Amino acid sequence: MFTGIVQGMAKVVSIEKKQDFQTHVIELEHVLGANLSIGASVAHNGCCLTVTNIDGANVSFDLMQATLQLTNLGLLNVGDYVNVERAAKFGDEIGGHSMSGHIALTAKVSEVIDTPNNRTVWFDMPSEAMKYVLPKGYIGLDGCSLTIGEVEENRFSVHLIPEMLQRTLFGSRKVGDSINVEVDPQTQAIVDTVERVLAARLATEV
Repeated sequence: MFTGIVQGMAKVVSIEKKQDFQTHVIELEHVLGANLSIGASVAHNGCCLTVTNIDGANVSFDLMQATLQLTNLGLLNVGDYVNVERAAKFGDEIGGHSMSGHIALTAKVSEVIDTPNNRTVWFDMPSEAMKYVLPKGYIGLDGCSLTIGEVEENRFSVHLIPEMLQRTLFGSRKVGDSINVEVDPQTQAIVDTVERVLAARLATEV
């Protein structure tokens, strides 16, 4: 489990590509790599990956084809950075919201609006997923637990403070970038349940 509070950014130092599979190595220094062991879970841009090898600060992770296709991790190049969060421990403060590290889909940055003290970012997302996006609800974007701002048809916005821009990739994200999305599981459960109940009721009335 993760909390959506990104702890920092880590550099991709190598990528080994094979057919339908790849291993990438990121540099986890200081607190990000402290007491890390093989088999541990670490979120990369919100996607839960398992540690497969540790060589000092260089930590390896394997990515299956489904992960490469469904997330933005397949777009990474050596020298790029990823948002990183270590798995939560029992008793940790949950400052964001509970997240599984299972990415549902990606969204595209469609507009970036900078003002002196914050940044508003708009995202385009497939219409079938927009039913889970509600104003003032939660959403996970590249591993960051964020509050949804405005919602308009097939797009939505979030508002980012300077601290978020400094600690995560959102300080450098631009129009056209692909962003990993994890919808809030509670919102998804409620929406899906209501849809099933209404469909069953309509079926009995026909």
